[in-house]
Amino acid sequence: MRSNVLLKTLVSVTTAVGIAAGGMAVAGTAAAAPAPAGKSSVSAEVAPFAVVNLGLSTTQARNVQCFLKNSWGYTGALDGQLGTNSWKAMQRRLAWNQGYTGAIDGIVDPGTISALQRLLKGWQYTGAIDGVAGPATQAAFKRYANGQAPYC
Repeated sequence: MRSNVLLKTLVSVTTAVGIAAGGMAVAGTAAAAPAPAGKSSVSAEVAPFAVVNLGLSTTQARNVQCFLKNSWGYTGALDGQLGTNSWKAMQRRLAWNQGYTGAIDGIVDPGTISALQRLLKGWQYTGAIDGVAGPATQAAFKRYANGQAPYC
């Protein structure tokens, strides 16, 4: 992100100098050329902040956030968007007694899903503990989320 700000500043200054000198050649298209294909400087910064509701409605996701806020250190907004901070709190919950041993990083990876599936066994999940959030996992997660409504 910082390099984008520096680039924009450089382009603005170059444009101003070019106008002041009476020629637009300095601020030509080469100064504002797009990055080469395949090189994205923001993809790694954006990915961890993605919302992963696993099929929950915003109301159901908010129910989960209310539970996490009351018991597992979630301090974010109750907005029904299970983002990084929601998942960090869920990972703390899953590490407590569902066998989650990964990093508390908010990234919904197969380890997080496997631990969630173990939790969902108590919510009528009968599928495999395979780390894949398929239809059966999502259906059980909805039941779990509905069960957290009293926390809101």
